[in-house]
Parts: sequence; C-alpha cells; structure tokens
Amino acid sequence: MVIVDTGFWLALANRNDPHHTQAIKVLAHVKEPLITTWAVVTETCYLLLTTMGNQAQVNFISNLSTGIFTVFDLQPHHGRRICELMEQYADLPMDLADGSLVVLAEHLGHGRILSVDRRDVNTYRWKNTYPFENLMLLDS
Repeated sequence: MVIVDTGFWLALANRNDPHHTQAIKVLAHVKEPLITTWAVVTETCYLLLTTMGNQAQVNFISNLSTGIFTVFDLQPHHGRRICELMEQYADLPMDLADGSLVVLAEHLGHGRILSVDRRDVNTYRWKNTYPFENLMLLDS
C-alpha cells in the first residue's frame, strides 16, 4: 500500500495546482492500493471546500466510497505516539494529519508516500529511524 498525504490529494483535484500534472503522471505508475488516515481525509475535505467549493470535497469522498483508496483507522492508543511525534517535531510544527501518517508508516512497516510537502516528509522518521520514500520525487 502507498500512503497518501493531503497535498497530493489537493494536487490531483486542482488543475491549477503546480503539482497537478506530476501527481497524475506519478499516480498512473503506482500499482499498489492507496491508503491514508481520517485526519488526512478531514484536512483534505476542509481545504477542498475552502479553496474549490463543495463539489470538490464531494468528488473526493465519492472516491473513498468507490474504493479508490482506503482509510487507516487510528486507535486511541495511537494518540500517545502522535503526541510524542508532535513534541519531537514541534519546531516544524507537526500537525495531526502528519503525525497520523507517521503512525500509519509504522503500522505498515514502510514509508512509501505520495506527498508534495518535501520539507516535512524529508524530515519525519517513522520508528524514529527510517525516512519516508516520497514517490513524487521519483519523477521530478
């Protein structure tokens, strides 16, 4: 499974996004299922609604209902790890969506991700050691 960050979803949805063409091209080469977290879904819907309108968030959620991607279900015990990560990366700072993606990588045992946020993704380490592998960089 390939992890997906908010910025990638936004780039796919918005033809005016500077990463739109690259996101479509990279996605065409991904042969694994896509997975994200509810925190990312929430953040994506909010940003789609405020920047592109209601139909954009409806289209995004319809992709979820048709199985285009799945959502990792964070559990209460993940809250402790997310708090640790937020404190560790307070200088960025890390938000809930990013913390949830690190927890997801730790759960999956890999950090293959689609993200346009190079600064944060290049900084974060899952299991405090392993860097993410941003598949968006493979085509740039």
